[in-house]
This record gives sequence, C-alpha cells and structure tokens, in this order.
Amino acid sequence: MINAWLLKIVRLLFTLLAIAALLIAVRALWIRNQVAPVTRDGKVVADIVPVATDVAGLITDVRVHDNQTVQQGQVLLVIDPSRYAIALQQAQANLGNQRAALAEAAREDRRNRSMSNVVASEVIEQGQTKVEQLRMAVAQASAARDLAQLNLDRTVIKAPVSGEVTNVTLQPGIYLTVGKPALALVDMPSLRVEGYFEETKLQHIHIGDRASIHLMGVPGEIRGHVQSIAGAIEDRERSGDIAKLANVNPAFTWVRLAQRIPVRIAIDHVPAGIRLVPGQTATVDVQSADAPRRLLPW
Repeated sequence: MINAWLLKIVRLLFTLLAIAALLIAVRALWIRNQVAPVTRDGKVVADIVPVATDVAGLITDVRVHDNQTVQQGQVLLVIDPSRYAIALQQAQANLGNQRAALAEAAREDRRNRSMSNVVASEVIEQGQTKVEQLRMAVAQASAARDLAQLNLDRTVIKAPVSGEVTNVTLQPGIYLTVGKPALALVDMPSLRVEGYFEETKLQHIHIGDRASIHLMGVPGEIRGHVQSIAGAIEDRERSGDIAKLANVNPAFTWVRLAQRIPVRIAIDHVPAGIRLVPGQTATVDVQSADAPRRLLPW
C-alpha cells in the first residue's frame, strides 16, 4: 500500500516538474521572440558606389576584373581619349588667338591714349571697350580650355573609394554613355549589420549596447554594438505630396503587425575565417541592461 502511494507521489512530482519545465520553456520562448531585443531579420550592409563615366566614349582598356579589391585612386577603366585630346588642342589654339588679339588691342589702346590730343575721345573709348571685350573672351577661352582638359582627364576612370569591384562585365569596345553606371564598387570599410527590430522591442535598445551577430549557416559569433536607430520609416497608410491634404487609408484590420525599425550595428570583431558579404542574412541579439531576464541562454 505504501509503495502504491509512493508511486503516485513520484508520478505527481514528475508531472509537476514536466509542467513547470514546459512553462519555463514557453516563457523563455515568449521573452525571446516577443520581448527581448532579438531579430532574425538582419542583413549585412555596405555602401555601394555606382561607378559611372563623366564623358562618353568607347572603352579602350579595362584594368580590373570581377570581385577585385582596389584602392582609392586606382585606375579602373580607360575611355578612348582621341576626341578629347583634339578638343583640348582646339581650345588651346583658340585661347592663344584670343590672347594675341588682346595684346594687340592693349597696345593700340595705349598708343591712342598717349596721343589723346590727336586721337578723338570716341576712338579712345572704343579701344578701351574692345580691350575689355577681349579680356572677357580670353577668360571664356581659358575656361573652355580647362573644361577640355577636365574632359580629357575624365577619360581615365579611377576608384572613388577603396573597396571591391563587382558585376564587372565590361570589355574594350563597349560604348559608355555619360552618367550610366558601368560597375559597382563596394565600400568595404562601411560594412555593417542592419537589424530590423519590431517596434515593441525598441524600448530595450540603446546606443552603445553590445550586440551578438550570427550569420545564417555560418558558425561563430560576430561582436558589435548599436551605432544608431533609424529616425523614421515610411508610413504606408498615408499618401499625398507636399502642400496637399493627407490621404489616410481608412481600412483597419484586427491583426496589427508590429512595424520593423532599422537599427545599425557597427561591427567590432569578426572571427577568423568568416567573410562578410553584403546581403547575407543575420540574427542580431542586443544585450541590453534593461531587457527582461532570460531563463535560457538562447
């Protein structure tokens, strides 16, 4: 009889322990997914510089290959400079002509003013006006020469920042138009992680908080800290241009999804062997001092 009672008590204890463990696990999951500043919606981000040409022309030389690391100022492409070299020669010749005409007009003006008792005042004034006009013409020709030199210099396209070129499919003979991106340059020093946290978790995130980052499918922990929080996000329920009345969507749903707020995470340490590629998916866990205490380490 006593053994039966003991067996019932042991079963009851095991049942209570199982229920308690289940409740603890449920609470831990609730804290992690609903309250704690953790998000699986994170991305590795970097500033992308679209490299475009400032002058049009045929590519004569491609000096980089796809996914190559380059330094700021390194030559990437060369555009045929022949047309721009001829334009520079024409601008220099025009500047020389204008300077010669100015010198002749200045000598004539000095001669007329030295003979003011013989030369009519109207002729002297006309000479002075001619000198001023030629000075302006010289300035205009000088600016045209500088522009021609700038265009010639821009036929050599250099890296604006240090980083890694990607999507390089250019070959000599391809014609580039002004302003059209020719390739993309990833500014590697700007690598960071953007965590898109639910608005309900923002109260536990502060500037400077430590953050733990885990890339999808990559073992190892990347350490960082909260650098900034987005100042605003787009309001999809409202439309309307500046100086117009607001157009607010009157629809309302019972299930209200929390908005996602971008939080910038600066990277402090990357373990050896981990390569960060912009676009990778990451889980971001912010260790905030005022976040709810977690019952489980994860």
